[in-house]
Amino acid sequence: MPTASDTTETTKTASAGPSGTGGTPPGRGTQRGRRKPEFTARRGFLIAAFMAPAAVFVAVFTYYPMIAGSQMAFRNWKLTDLTDTSWVGLKNFRDVFADPAWGTVLSNTGIWVFGSIVPQLVIGFALALWLRRKFRFRGLYQALIFFPWAISGFLIGILFRWMFNSEFGVVNDLLQKAGLIDEPVAWLADPQTAMFAVVVANIWYGVTFFTIMILAALQSIPEELYEAAALDGAGKVRTLFQITIPYIRVTLALTVLLRIIWIFNFPDLIFGMTGGGPNNETHIVTTWMIKITQQGDYGRASALGLIVVATLLVFAVFFLLATREKREVKP
Repeated sequence: MPTASDTTETTKTASAGPSGTGGTPPGRGTQRGRRKPEFTARRGFLIAAFMAPAAVFVAVFTYYPMIAGSQMAFRNWKLTDLTDTSWVGLKNFRDVFADPAWGTVLSNTGIWVFGSIVPQLVIGFALALWLRRKFRFRGLYQALIFFPWAISGFLIGILFRWMFNSEFGVVNDLLQKAGLIDEPVAWLADPQTAMFAVVVANIWYGVTFFTIMILAALQSIPEELYEAAALDGAGKVRTLFQITIPYIRVTLALTVLLRIIWIFNFPDLIFGMTGGGPNNETHIVTTWMIKITQQGDYGRASALGLIVVATLLVFAVFFLLATREKREVKP
């Protein structure tokens, strides 16, 4: 028969646990008591040493050219006469605005950006809705749609230059076989059609980006919302405008703003197709800036570059505001 002393000893042993530390699992007390290593001068020196190569690289190849190019905008900087690089103030900016081609370039830039962004958004949204459904060979269709985004914009421009060629282009051939035109059209040589051709090429190239971004956003929408809408008798159109679009509206805004920035600063495709011709009819601000640089007038080109940077900063501010809204909004 156990005595009182035996019972007391058994109770102490049980409360002590297997490690004899009052039932606390091994290591838990050690983890709670562990402190983060203190920040010392040696650790700071190591961090600075690892960051120094990247900081020097960015400073030399990014910030220095940016500052040097910015000060060129206020100087008489021309390759034809490097002996005179005097300070001219805002003269280069006045020369840009007074150039007869400035109006055409500015209107072409608006057509290039907004004429491309709207069809890209609509077609990309439609393709994303289609790819969201489950059907046979969906992965193959996704690969085919996403493929253009992996190709260089300049190569896309060369491809479409061949397609729109007036003599052997496939576009004229298809339109003639369909009975839509009677004779070949000089798409890239006619000022009335050249801008239309480059916008069509940009639409084809940029649809992929919208499809990728919108499809990723659509896959985050809970299926329960669509099931509840179906039980309430909501049709496809009502579901689209009351569930789908409101749920991904911030993603749509971010995608549109980001794409506007890219299209505005995207001269590759135009250079591959027309080089800005004919007669400056397809020049946008960035391609015109490159043309002025090739002519050796670095001062005027730098002034135009600052105008481009200022415009892109405006869109960047809107992009950052929309990004902050996305972090704050919780669907």
